[in-house]
Amino acid sequence: MTTTLAGGRAARRQTMRRIRPRRSPAVPLLLAVWAGAAAVLWLWWHDTPSIADDHGRILNAGRITGLLAGYLMALVVLQMARVPALERRVGSDRVARWHAMSGRYTLCLVAAHAFLTMWGYALQAGRSLGDIVRQTADSVEQLPDMGKAAVGTGLFVLIGVTSIGGIRRRLPYDTWYHVHVLTYAAVFLTFWHQIGTGNDFAVEPAARTFWYVLYGSVTALVLRYRILAPIRLNLRHRMRVEAVIEETPGIVSVLIGGRKLHRMGAEAGQFFRWRFLARGMRFSSHPYSLSAAPRPGMLRITVKALGDHSTRLRDLTPGTRVWAEGPYGALTAQRRSRGKVLLVAGGVGITPMRALFETLPGASGDITLLYRADTTQDLALWDELAAIADERGARLMYAVNSPDGERPDISAQNLEKKIPDIDRHDVFLCGPPGFTRTVYEALRGAGVPARRIHHESFEM
Repeated sequence: MTTTLAGGRAARRQTMRRIRPRRSPAVPLLLAVWAGAAAVLWLWWHDTPSIADDHGRILNAGRITGLLAGYLMALVVLQMARVPALERRVGSDRVARWHAMSGRYTLCLVAAHAFLTMWGYALQAGRSLGDIVRQTADSVEQLPDMGKAAVGTGLFVLIGVTSIGGIRRRLPYDTWYHVHVLTYAAVFLTFWHQIGTGNDFAVEPAARTFWYVLYGSVTALVLRYRILAPIRLNLRHRMRVEAVIEETPGIVSVLIGGRKLHRMGAEAGQFFRWRFLARGMRFSSHPYSLSAAPRPGMLRITVKALGDHSTRLRDLTPGTRVWAEGPYGALTAQRRSRGKVLLVAGGVGITPMRALFETLPGASGDITLLYRADTTQDLALWDELAAIADERGARLMYAVNSPDGERPDISAQNLEKKIPDIDRHDVFLCGPPGFTRTVYEALRGAGVPARRIHHESFEM
């Protein structure tokens, strides 16, 4: 059984009103980040006296790594704050990559700061390098807020270890996510150590004020967009499960009703973090894309059973309360820069592509959708896609394995054969990571510029 949601023309009119000239704030944001790092370096240089002995050099190396680690900690939390200007203009996947990179650098700097500082203290006390553990224990016991800093550093190490690719893939998503949230506690604990024992903040009141403003601003953004905004959204729209419908074996659509849902500001291609207040699910929050354009009283997600949370969706009952955070993501019509568009979906990646297929403005023949699945039985929402294609004069293609299991050829040559003017298209791409990489390389080989290949991952 499939669900059919009508209203494509209205959704396209709404999309046209939202399309704005494409601008990317990434470059000015990166310049601002580097300017902040330069200011931290200047502060360290300004407050660093002439150094004549080894322990002084080592201690000052510990100071600069600590200052840079503290600066990056604020950026790590900012990248977790779901600020709309970043989410919609830069894109969730790009912000997630920045967050992961900043987290790695932060952990390395924290480790370097702890090692260099304890080494310097050991030399200053007439101890050898081998006495660092003893020096660390003495410092934790004697210096203000060092106990908090030690706990915070331990949390950073735990978060870093669970974020290593091989380990993360073996952890349940909920476990990884809740460990990752401990970043807030780690930053909070280490902040007081920075203020309490940092020489630069003791001798430079302006630096101390800047640090308070930096961390205070980031805290305010987290409170607004991770706590207050979701509370306001859910109190206003009061969402509940209306129905759960099986689309194909292992794939279900969840229809979610509520008040004036079209005023949530969501667009086709975006996603929410969904929490269903049912037994065994109320403490789990997972990202799922909208599989249809928002309607005044209805949203829809379509999910493949890949884990505990997604498998339990089929057991949801009508009336179950829903808590959502979002909308997030920049895989929307605003990225479009050409008249012709190719949408490429792999597996359950069809969900945002189906919504865009319905809503992207275009004349007959301008929109093409290529849907990759293992078998024709796995082509979820196919009846809807065919109806949209007939109504719009759009082109709908699928690529499935042959009866003997041979995978279809999605190469640059084959894409050029099927779509001769593919190099003049914008391409929206969504699917499993391996599929996305393969198709991206094929598109580049077919002459599609990287700036016109739009893809996004939704985890963070």
